[in-house]
Amino acid sequence: MTPDPHISWSHGAFLLVEHERMGDGTIIPEAGGRLRQAFRLVRALVRHQKRTFFTAVSGAAVFAACTVLSAVVVRMITDEVIDPRFRQGSVAASKVLIVLGALILLGFVRAAGVVVRRTWAWRTMWRVVDSLSGEVVDQLAQQPVPWHRTQSTGDLITRAGVDAEAATAVLSPLPFASGVVVLVGLSSVLLLVTDLWLGLAAVAVFPVVIIVTLRYQKRVDSFYDAAQNELGRLSAAVHESFDGVSVVKSFGAEGRETERLAVIASRLREARLSAVRLRSTFEALLDGLPTVVNILLLVGGAYRVRSGAMTVGELTSFIYLFTLLVFPLRIIGYALSEVPHSLAGWNRIRSLLDQPVAPDPSLTLARSPDRSVVLNDVHFSHDGEREVLTGVNAHIEGGCTTAVVGATGSGKTTLLHIIAGLMPVGAGSVAVPDGGVRLVFQEPFLLAGSVRENVALGADIGTDAIEAALAVAEASFVHDLPDGLNTEVGERGVGLSGGQRQRLALARALVRQPAVLLLDDTTSSLDPTTEAKVLANLKSVLVRTTVIAVASRPSTIALADDVLFLDEGRVVAHGRHDELLSTVPAYRRLIEAFEHDRAALDAAAATPVGVEP
Repeated sequence: MTPDPHISWSHGAFLLVEHERMGDGTIIPEAGGRLRQAFRLVRALVRHQKRTFFTAVSGAAVFAACTVLSAVVVRMITDEVIDPRFRQGSVAASKVLIVLGALILLGFVRAAGVVVRRTWAWRTMWRVVDSLSGEVVDQLAQQPVPWHRTQSTGDLITRAGVDAEAATAVLSPLPFASGVVVLVGLSSVLLLVTDLWLGLAAVAVFPVVIIVTLRYQKRVDSFYDAAQNELGRLSAAVHESFDGVSVVKSFGAEGRETERLAVIASRLREARLSAVRLRSTFEALLDGLPTVVNILLLVGGAYRVRSGAMTVGELTSFIYLFTLLVFPLRIIGYALSEVPHSLAGWNRIRSLLDQPVAPDPSLTLARSPDRSVVLNDVHFSHDGEREVLTGVNAHIEGGCTTAVVGATGSGKTTLLHIIAGLMPVGAGSVAVPDGGVRLVFQEPFLLAGSVRENVALGADIGTDAIEAALAVAEASFVHDLPDGLNTEVGERGVGLSGGQRQRLALARALVRQPAVLLLDDTTSSLDPTTEAKVLANLKSVLVRTTVIAVASRPSTIALADDVLFLDEGRVVAHGRHDELLSTVPAYRRLIEAFEHDRAALDAAAATPVGVEP
């Protein structure tokens, strides 16, 4: 895939080092720095679900405030309830009820904050995943057929699924992390007010944790980027391998495919293991550093209490609050550690979404004043060098059936794709009538749904119309299926024969009553009798429809009103079949070759297996 100009490449990984396109289309200049990138990433994600995100943040802030207040209440319980009870032997019941009531109330409010934070944090994440996936799908739907032919299907699927989840991974811990920032701020003030020297020792841990986290994030970036890109390659390779399973098995290439997938999987595994090893070291530091500091604070606090610089309640509150901070500090580290993973997924999604929608070839088709199809000096080339079509001029009368005939590689299929608006012309123009153009491919594609779903294809089409289209396509076999129109045909129509799939694909086009019907050797899998019936039906029913059919059977060609003869991308002749036979030697030789090939195929089909013809 060609890198998007909005995304720079560095050390083999996507980095947001130039600018980032937000969902509203604005461009944000890059000011440098990982924290700046993380902020831009979060802002881009949060715009999808602002209300739910800030609800989660509010819950986290309530949790943080209640946590700090609970430390104050613990100090009150120690100094005003427990200590007087041991020293004086009694304490007022009202004071006990007030202090314990305050602690219980704070506990309930704190628990409510946790529920709100967790519930709305997950809602935010999954709704943003859904929104990003929808944007990717919308972008894919807008891109025309030529663009899709240059992409890997598996990689596109990964961007809509795995990459969307990776990009939003940072959102789940983020509300808690934002609450921890509030908690650290309030706690720092309370720790310093309680005891300046111990407070300074405790607060000094915070920047150390942040520095360790940032260094970890910088080192783990490349591993997450590599893993996410390898995951896309693996998905694309697996999709391609399973999509072509019949080719793989028929050529005995299972070992080759297994080895190819194993190589990609090994690179993915190594990238993920490297990230896990680094993360394990990082989390060990996050665990060990606060624990060691907590022990030192307890020892130092004991000396401070003995010297009378602080009370037992203040030390208890101090240690209690610092202990409560240990796990939340890990959440900050966890949130920041998710940034590289999310950036990797986000950059892959943005590299797709930031691509401009390619021009749709169908929009370049002109409208003919009548029902005819007009090609005027049409040129086409796949690679910009060797022309497939060269100066094609043709006027195909409306309501007629025209056979497009030519040797293999003469440009027949390309011509139909251009008329259908699936491929752009390099030069010249194509005019088609109003009313729609429908192309039935030589290799019909059926969805893993019912017969009805495959014919209607999402349109609101009644049963009578479907039955009529099936009748024209000679697809009465549908009534012999177990559930008729509601029979599931399996993935790609695996439960049907090639001829049955072709007839259903033809019915899918006919039910929409197109002005122009394009048949790319559509009846090649039908026996001659059925093919003749289908073509006769088309002539009798589609009296106003222009039919253009690529054909290679002499019997099929003879049924057409006229023939467009192509040779090496040029129109050699255009006229009635019998006229071309008598006036164009190249056409006559081609038809004779078709007849010879057809006779050989019929003889081979009639010969018993194991008997020499």
